[in-house]
Amino acid sequence: MFMRAKSNYNSTPIKISVNLVLWHTICFNHTHSTINYDLVSPIAMRKCNVCLIILTMILPIFSGCFGDSVEPEIIEETGYPSVWDRYDIDYRSDDVFSWVTVNGSYEIDDVRSIFVEVDIPASQGGCATNVPTDCLVHLGLWLPVIEGCDWDADNLSDDCKVPAIAEVGPYYNDGDVDALTPADRLGRFLIENYVPHGYAVAQVSVFGTGDSTHCMDLMGVDEQAGIDAAVTYLGSAPWASGNVGIIGKSYDGSTPWEAATFGNEFLKTIVPMSGLIGVQDLMWRNGSMEARGAIMHNGVYGSFGLDGDLEDTQTGCRGYIEGYYAGVGAYLSGDDLSWMGSDYWTQRHFLTRAIENYNGSVYIIQGMQDWNVDPHMAFPVHQQLENAGIEVKTLAGQWGHDYPDRESGHSSLSSGRGAEAYPYSLRWDWADEMLLWFDWYLKGEGDKPLLTVEMQDNLGGWRVEDTWPAPDTEYRQFLAGSDIEDVSGGSTITSTSTKVLSIGPFEEDLLIAGMPTFHLKSTILTTNNGHLFIEMRDGESGMHLGHAVMDLRFHAGGKQGTQLAPLQTVLAMMEFFPMDVVVPAGNTIELVISQTGEDYVPSASAIGPVQLDLSDESILTLPIINRTSGDYFRASGHDYSGENGARSY
Repeated sequence: MFMRAKSNYNSTPIKISVNLVLWHTICFNHTHSTINYDLVSPIAMRKCNVCLIILTMILPIFSGCFGDSVEPEIIEETGYPSVWDRYDIDYRSDDVFSWVTVNGSYEIDDVRSIFVEVDIPASQGGCATNVPTDCLVHLGLWLPVIEGCDWDADNLSDDCKVPAIAEVGPYYNDGDVDALTPADRLGRFLIENYVPHGYAVAQVSVFGTGDSTHCMDLMGVDEQAGIDAAVTYLGSAPWASGNVGIIGKSYDGSTPWEAATFGNEFLKTIVPMSGLIGVQDLMWRNGSMEARGAIMHNGVYGSFGLDGDLEDTQTGCRGYIEGYYAGVGAYLSGDDLSWMGSDYWTQRHFLTRAIENYNGSVYIIQGMQDWNVDPHMAFPVHQQLENAGIEVKTLAGQWGHDYPDRESGHSSLSSGRGAEAYPYSLRWDWADEMLLWFDWYLKGEGDKPLLTVEMQDNLGGWRVEDTWPAPDTEYRQFLAGSDIEDVSGGSTITSTSTKVLSIGPFEEDLLIAGMPTFHLKSTILTTNNGHLFIEMRDGESGMHLGHAVMDLRFHAGGKQGTQLAPLQTVLAMMEFFPMDVVVPAGNTIELVISQTGEDYVPSASAIGPVQLDLSDESILTLPIINRTSGDYFRASGHDYSGENGARSY
């Protein structure tokens, strides 16, 4: 079936602590009370529980781990069980992805091939210069079989109106199946789980990929316009209820943010998984570039628009051509090139416009060990959305660049990179979780989901926080001259030198939950600026805990740096990537300082030696929270008894 649709281009104080590692080992058989989350938040409920405990003379505090649990009976009255109550539900775990526990009642209709027209200004080149113009976004569409509903009719009753869930990306027929075949990466999960529940599901190819025309402009304004046109079609087609959601991972997790920039009336929810809030936001951190940054457009994705046919000429669009200078230019300068009049990078920043224009909800899903799309794409984004009044929830586990329910990816991670949390990172309740979310935000059915952060620490423990970092976070400071031990290495950092510092040992477990900072007094020694990388690791096991990176031209943060003079001293305000990690009692923390690490490539303009001042003017700040056994829930589908529980906890 060939169809066309058209869209315009512009369119506090009481502290009760518990040994976290001990509890992780012996207390996961603790049974959590069932809480009515429609009435109270998790933090408020914990405070109520503390009050009840105090009133019963303190002793029952320890009952959860050292005796029979005595807890208030608080029952959730209606709706799908909260995460505290899902452990005993029998979820399927025999497929490559999770399944809903209750199958829908509709059959899945044959796929439809849809082409959506997009208005692109001629100044953009590519398809916009053809006569006639043929700027088309292609999608495969699956609809439920509903008795009495003819999907090819122009006029349909309200009983035949359904909401749509879309996955939008560049991979259909470019590294994966075409858009008319359910894709294993997510499409089949969506189609087989949700179409039977009365949803339409669409697989959409961005411009320059699959059967869409035009060029691959790597999340530029043309691609954004094409996505907006697809949303408009999915919300206004004769069968459409007017409610659209977009979900995806990686590139496909970035397109939801692109869609949100328009404030399209049909877009009601987005679920970005390891999605980019902006292209440069991911690949440059404090002016420091990931190795792929300079070639990401033309060297990686640009080839998607080249397949040997006459449409290859459309690759010569404005966005594609600009990619040749924008990557290399940003590598050298570390900034967004706005000083030279370029809008290449600002056009590819989505979060600010989404906060300004978007009127729907956001469900962020992020791997805390994802170093492809790093966790700073989720935090502090969650709090920024909260502060803007946007309804937001986040699910963050210790997996890598993956989905919450894919065993092959979770099981392949190494120590310090997620292995300690496996298999408890796997969320076999994820299909049900998303059905709950879509039913509320796309159908207005069921109970409103709990808007919180479900966070997993690096030893595998799951807990619910009102937000993250949590409001009761203690920001504990360590002065370099007084509290931090100089273990080895000289005070000057070059491309071949390393400095090791140590903090601790600590008398009790530390749960570091947030973005630690190290404000490090540094002196530039040459005209070639400087670059620093810090790895935080467990001093006993050597296990990786987190890392930070900075081009010292960006010592104050932000996207606009300044050239530094020889012997100029600055305070490098380094912030670590988001981390949720446990340091066991008796262990130390090591900080290993070098010029660079991971996959960061210092600019040729920022490779000069740097002298460190490890006096008390240099300060490490750790975000620390105290949590007890009752703050953790057991993820469904896992054995927490005996050696199985002890191996990860």
